[in-house]
Amino acid sequence: MTEAPYGRSNRWLTVVLISPEKFGVDREHVRLALEEENIEARPVWKPMHLQPVFQVEALSAKSKAPRYDLPDLRGKHSGKKKYPCRVVGETSRGQKSEVGGQKGKQRFQARMVGGKVSEDLFERGLCLPSGTAMTNSDLDRIIETILRCRKP
Repeated sequence: MTEAPYGRSNRWLTVVLISPEKFGVDREHVRLALEEENIEARPVWKPMHLQPVFQVEALSAKSKAPRYDLPDLRGKHSGKKKYPCRVVGETSRGQKSEVGGQKGKQRFQARMVGGKVSEDLFERGLCLPSGTAMTNSDLDRIIETILRCRKP
């Protein structure tokens, strides 16, 4: 890709979208094939609304805002530290997105933007190696490995 005249790319991140319907395999199949060739690749970041912290329902006894008991490094809930989550409303499509608990009859909700789009990018997106030190030979090796995965 030719660089734009107004700047210079740092080549920090290159992402491809793998469509199983068109490519014949999913993103994870391609990632594992790259891994076997010692080529590092990883899924695109998990959307915030799918993060575990937004799946836990817990409330502070003194606050109307939901509070989340975050897991410690061993994956267990400490039951001691609770972190507040700001409640802001509904999704960009007007749908309610629940991330909090229930206190009495009141339900706490937070705004979620780009849910379906971000979920699709997470499911199909694969971050490939990139950087200023990459050679054409490195690039060819990555491309060849990806193309070998294709099942027409």
